[in-house]
Amino acid sequence: MISEPGEAILIIWWVTMEVIFKIIRQQQNSVPVVQTYPLQVEPGNTILDCLNQIKWEQDGTLAFRKNCRNTICGSCAMRINGRSALACKENVGSELARLPQISSSKTEDNTIHEITIAPLGNMPVIKDLVVDMSSFWNNLEAVAPYVSTAARQVPEKEFLQTPQERSLLDQTGNCIMCGACYSECNAREVNPDFVGPHALAKAYRMVADSRDSDTENRLENYNEGTKGVWGCTRCLYCDSVCPMEVAPLEQITKIKQEILDRKQASDSRSIRHRKVLIELVKAGGWIDERQFGIQVVGNYFRDLKGLLSLAPLGLRMLVRGKFPLSFEPSEGTQQVRSLIESVQKTES
Repeated sequence: MISEPGEAILIIWWVTMEVIFKIIRQQQNSVPVVQTYPLQVEPGNTILDCLNQIKWEQDGTLAFRKNCRNTICGSCAMRINGRSALACKENVGSELARLPQISSSKTEDNTIHEITIAPLGNMPVIKDLVVDMSSFWNNLEAVAPYVSTAARQVPEKEFLQTPQERSLLDQTGNCIMCGACYSECNAREVNPDFVGPHALAKAYRMVADSRDSDTENRLENYNEGTKGVWGCTRCLYCDSVCPMEVAPLEQITKIKQEILDRKQASDSRSIRHRKVLIELVKAGGWIDERQFGIQVVGNYFRDLKGLLSLAPLGLRMLVRGKFPLSFEPSEGTQQVRSLIESVQKTES
């Protein structure tokens, strides 16, 4: 190729490499097995491209979901090297670079690259990478993710929202229901009653929607036991895997704050736990365990059954010298108090 003087020539070399795909395959109610497929791929190939190549050229029985191939529908969510993600969004190059310590191994001659693909977690497997999402959809329905009936009645004119009111819905409106957050949710794994981060992110969308007229009932529902916001363990996995930056944990925290603003500390143990923890740290720089048990579990001596439930633990702590007979505030109490008050002012 001849170029004019001073003209830059861009030459792109397409580098191919062999990658071994380890796919966790499983029939319904059966033991999973690992099946390997070697592929010649380019770094820019998406994981979905590779799965298509396996299905079309090596094994037509491989089952997985796909649709748009453009990070819009959420159909192709699966676990890629141990974390839930969209197969159409992640590519071979970035995936190998993300976890080099587990995605490649050395031989005498060269490096063997490996990528492991598994079905989403917290949902039963139907076949291979296809999971039954019934619980996912049922839990979404449980939070009533639609504008309330009263607000849906046809008004004399259309509902009007200011740009500021509409902007409150932007982040949660980006959710594509892929199931990645639900798959990684630690709370859901140990508590089958917990509705999941996807549902609560949608729930906050309704709380923030100026057109909805059922906010108080919604908050009562989301406040119930550990099936709602108080079941969240705040592990941050939902935020870390969300492909659309919905930040479910952030939305759960917003619902909690709405509940706390409306409730007294005596209303429930979950609310007492949150409020008492803040007040004790604010007062002493750290938690006075003696007061924490009395105020949270014993409800300020109102819950005798709760107080009695602490007795066995208290006795064991006394015997082992672990029970604090006195409380020494931290030296930085004033600084801690100032920080808490600054945050509270910002939120109010």
